[in-house]
Amino acid sequence: MQLIDGKATASAIKTQIAAEVQQIVAQGGKRPHLAAVLVGHDGGSETYVRNKVLACEECGFKSTLIRFEDDVTEEELLGCVAKLNADADVDGFIVQLPLPRHIDEQKVTEAIDPKKDVDGFHPVNVGRMAIGLPCFISATPLGILTLLRHYGIQTSGKKCVVLGRSNIVGKPMAQLMMQKQYGDATVTVCHSHSQNLQEECRQADILIAAIGRPDFVTADMVKPGAVVIDVGTTRVADATRKSGYRLNGDVKFDEVAPLCSYITPVPGGVGPMTICSLMLNTLQAGRR
Repeated sequence: MQLIDGKATASAIKTQIAAEVQQIVAQGGKRPHLAAVLVGHDGGSETYVRNKVLACEECGFKSTLIRFEDDVTEEELLGCVAKLNADADVDGFIVQLPLPRHIDEQKVTEAIDPKKDVDGFHPVNVGRMAIGLPCFISATPLGILTLLRHYGIQTSGKKCVVLGRSNIVGKPMAQLMMQKQYGDATVTVCHSHSQNLQEECRQADILIAAIGRPDFVTADMVKPGAVVIDVGTTRVADATRKSGYRLNGDVKFDEVAPLCSYITPVPGGVGPMTICSLMLNTLQAGRR
């Protein structure tokens, strides 16, 4: 069993990005600029956005954080998106989800200029990704593809099971894994209501768990020698930790790991690659 180290992989990629940015600036080019819009004080979102700001520093990007309180109106938020769309200095920006209930997330996402949508959530980018055209690929699926390539894991012709059907991970992951230029795999999408779930998962050469349920994938669902990618990051109460919680994956790691050829840990697997992918998308936006 080999552990897939997302933290080390992300660090190596960010070093490469920083070198390219240095070269761009030395040749008189513009330093890539990523903006983030954060609404409210959700703990997970705060941490995630802080990590994005730190990653920008590591990559040599300019970064801007725009904050609003929970009571911001939809109109105000859409006004902010319009300003960022029009700002020639901003290459890409994200509006951190989730948003408060009184704001229509889809409306906000669709208001973002697809050319600046480095999260890859705009329907234009999602549609282009689905038919294999150049676009911004959403960060978590791109991070998983990058990890598979980095570790030389063969995907072509392999049986891949994606556990979960969210718009952010499950659906785009399945699309990418079946496309010739990315995964070139035979893909099955399963979810909590799938029949014969255990049997379906056990057939997978590559199992990507993105169902959002801690310890959902157990040893009896994994074929010996399979590659297991754990996307889950659920906060579970833990009195032994200073924070009062720990991050728990969708895979019951201790019992599944001995069966695998490769497996991602939580934390330190897919998570760091998600932010790293956002940096790659921002660099791509900056090049434009």
